[in-house]
Amino acid sequence: MLNAQRASPMRIIILGSTGSIGTQSLEVIAHLNALLAHEGEGTGYEVVGLAAGRSGDALCAQALATNCRTIALADGEPGCAHGHAPEGVRVLRGPDAAERLVREVECDIVIAAMVGAAGLPATLAAVELGRRVALANKETLVAAGELVVAACRASGAVLLPVDSEHSALWQCLAGETHGPGGVLPPLAAPPPGVLRLILTASGGPFRTWDAPSTFAATPEQALNHPTWKMGPKVTIDSASLTNKALEVIEAHWLFGASCEQIDVLIHPQSIVHSLVEYADGSLIAQLGANDMRTPIQYALTHPARPAGVSRKLDLASISRLDFVPPDHARFPALGLANDVIRRGGTAGAVFNAANEAAVAAFLDRRIPFGRIAELTRDALGEVGSSAMRCLGDAMTAEREARRYIERVLVR
Repeated sequence: MLNAQRASPMRIIILGSTGSIGTQSLEVIAHLNALLAHEGEGTGYEVVGLAAGRSGDALCAQALATNCRTIALADGEPGCAHGHAPEGVRVLRGPDAAERLVREVECDIVIAAMVGAAGLPATLAAVELGRRVALANKETLVAAGELVVAACRASGAVLLPVDSEHSALWQCLAGETHGPGGVLPPLAAPPPGVLRLILTASGGPFRTWDAPSTFAATPEQALNHPTWKMGPKVTIDSASLTNKALEVIEAHWLFGASCEQIDVLIHPQSIVHSLVEYADGSLIAQLGANDMRTPIQYALTHPARPAGVSRKLDLASISRLDFVPPDHARFPALGLANDVIRRGGTAGAVFNAANEAAVAAFLDRRIPFGRIAELTRDALGEVGSSAMRCLGDAMTAEREARRYIERVLVR
């Protein structure tokens, strides 16, 4: 039974609850509770905290729907149709509201789904407290992987990958058992016998475009992703393959893999989410529908695999699976990942912040699409990298990167 090992419901905080991953997480929780109710098991999952950036009305609606008693809003006033928070709901406000939520509300698992660097302090707080963290915010490890992994090892916290590619790697490595339930990241190094971790990428909307057309692409064209439905920032990152660069860096921290042990293949069907190559020549792949609810559910139920809310993959209807190496000349952002890993220190924070600032400028039509990767590369060269001793070092590097991008844009 799904809840056989738990005497009480699993208490969940969702950071970024009004975004794409957050709303899908709530769908998964409702589905799992419905399964348990059908089995006569009662409620297995309880939402005890919700955090959002600006969507106060949506946040309040979620609190009402889930009977959540504490919410956090970074910017603005929460309000429902009557202009105030739901009765009996405690509201935390301000830029540190999500971190306070994590520190003040007892929970069993934190779903970290805030977009960009905004969720870093709250996620790091969850790790320091020894929580299980279902990590959907790859920027956390990109900007401060050194701090987060060290904090995990000190507190006993576990990172459960929610990105479809990293969840796939986790599942492909599950046979390399390091105790009950299999491999749980972060790892100091890949298990013995692992040769390569291979992340797949859809290739985005510009997979077959020529270089000049790709460089001059508009926001509307870049937001037209062929296989995944995501928020605007992640969609733009996918179009430039920056998203895959971020995932390479994330895989480095989750699985202890070097640059030479991580590869990327373009796979336009988005059916094979990742592969692990072993020294004997074997390849183990994880396949599934392109639905983020599957990795979300696996993070919540691991090691159990109850019936899923996602549609099933029909192998008989798949006529082909294509894999090609990425074109680094057309998508230079991907090549920056290895540079960030080798530099270490605050390089990831610079890379992440510069990309966020450049993406925002592109969506505001201040720069063409091709300038996103160029500006990010230039920021890495100009700002450089320094030692990562505390969260303040990462935040300082991010501010310097954003200032650099803005200086270049106003020239």
